[in-house]
Amino acid sequence: MKSLYQLMLGSKAAVIVIDVQNDYCHPEGALSQAGCDVIGVAEMMPQLHRLLHSARELNVPVIFIQTLHEKATDSAAWTTRSSGRSANVCRWGSWGAEFYEVSPEEGDIIVNKHRYSAFVNTRLDSVLKTLKIETLIMTGVSTNVCVESTARDGFMLDYHIVLVADACASYSQAAHDMTLQNIEGYFGKVSEVAQIIDIWMDQMPEERLRSMSTAQPAIG
Repeated sequence: MKSLYQLMLGSKAAVIVIDVQNDYCHPEGALSQAGCDVIGVAEMMPQLHRLLHSARELNVPVIFIQTLHEKATDSAAWTTRSSGRSANVCRWGSWGAEFYEVSPEEGDIIVNKHRYSAFVNTRLDSVLKTLKIETLIMTGVSTNVCVESTARDGFMLDYHIVLVADACASYSQAAHDMTLQNIEGYFGKVSEVAQIIDIWMDQMPEERLRSMSTAQPAIG
């Protein structure tokens, strides 16, 4: 079994940012208005920004997963999810579907999805294979639904999974913690932002580290 250090080697790893969008994360978004507690999102965002900043500095690929729903993908079964409460979430062209406090930058990749898992009927697997990615560094919301669904499918497709505990959020601590336990037990490894950045830095040549020593994370 590979160690966490081995899984973080160079361009074989990519950061996957799941559903960091207004309807899922913003206090005025659809889920918050429906009664979901988004405090966990606010708490994890600084750590997510730190991870993205370091990934870009070190040329680790960043892939944003953006949920978009429309009538063309609203199957009879799909519209029953969450007892119908998610019918208006992340509709195509809406404010709710826009990214929340993160912005894809030049070189980042966006993959649109229409189901919980980012692998279902999307180009994600093709993108990862083109980039020769072996390890998925999982972040975003919600930990126990879309992040876990994508992580499970990624593992089934033979990717190594690293779930970043403090760069994910759910709408309850119990749900978040259960996914951490589930991933650690069956699907991959659980880590934290500081540990991942330390491993990346440990692999960097000294001259590159010196050039980065004054850089500060951009908090959006």
